[in-house]
Amino acid sequence: MTAAILMFTGSIIVFPALLVLLFSGSEGEEATSSETITDSVSDTSGEQESDSESEVIVPVYRDAQDTVDHVELEAYVAGVVSAEMPTDFEMEALKAQALVARTFIAQQMEFAEGADLPGDAIVSDTTDHQVYKSVEELEQEWGADAEETTEKITEAVEATAGEIITYEDSPITASFFSTSNGYTENAEDYWEDSVPYLQSVESPWDEDSPRYTNTISYAVEEVEQQLGVEIPEGEDLSANKEKTEGDRVETVTIGDTSFEGREVREALDLDSSDFEWQQEGDEIVIHTKGWGHGVGMSQYGADGMAKEGMNYREIVEHYYHDVEISEDQAHTEAFVHHQEEEEETES
Repeated sequence: MTAAILMFTGSIIVFPALLVLLFSGSEGEEATSSETITDSVSDTSGEQESDSESEVIVPVYRDAQDTVDHVELEAYVAGVVSAEMPTDFEMEALKAQALVARTFIAQQMEFAEGADLPGDAIVSDTTDHQVYKSVEELEQEWGADAEETTEKITEAVEATAGEIITYEDSPITASFFSTSNGYTENAEDYWEDSVPYLQSVESPWDEDSPRYTNTISYAVEEVEQQLGVEIPEGEDLSANKEKTEGDRVETVTIGDTSFEGREVREALDLDSSDFEWQQEGDEIVIHTKGWGHGVGMSQYGADGMAKEGMNYREIVEHYYHDVEISEDQAHTEAFVHHQEEEEETES
């Protein structure tokens, strides 16, 4: 599982309203053990299925294979949920992840013309966008548990089918990460711009994460090289440090040089920008709390909330301020029409 899923280059970009596949029928029938993820999520509610459902395709650039796969939207969501969240998590946490994954691709579809990817791909299968795995890859990974796990993921995806998270009628930047330090981070404290729905909230459920705390050591010379600074012998590295609202390092000063917490985290490949560090002889020992950038939904927090009986809507509404879980058939029809026009142009 990755710590950060969305790629940002210095700032948050809030994209315009986007077109997303929405199911007009009821929740699909439970998948049989012989069905693959693709079969299950594509066959939702029998006669209620609309013609447009099968026409919404996500072109995914497969980085390792250097190919573009064309994946039905809900099958894509299933592949992302399976790759991005532990499949033994609670059902409501998996539903929340499905909703987040669908919201991300909804926004990415609108932004596709600016995507620097081969062919007609609008998203990659890496942490630059969302990690995605195909049915074949997942079945090989799951082995003897493939049938049971497929049913579980299919249930989570179908339960949220057609839903996206919106703010002021537009799909949100649905950022998420693995493990909080007890709080999520304000968007402006990690990236440059403030986003009203990506603001710090308490997340006390994360202590069960295997990466809630971590310790790593570097030679002093390596830290100096990575940060481009000389560390005075015996300097108290934690003395000149300011914290964010999410209790992570906002700035830290070494000698006459000031660094943002994010800069230190990325330069030293730390789990989190919530860190304490000190010199011990010729080494610098760094203790971190949390795993990931900290903005948006904490996955282990979501699982903890689900274990306490909260549903996926409550999870989403906790981590994203003042949002709505929306369905909008007009967006679906517009996007399908756009795809049809592109196909006619190509032919």
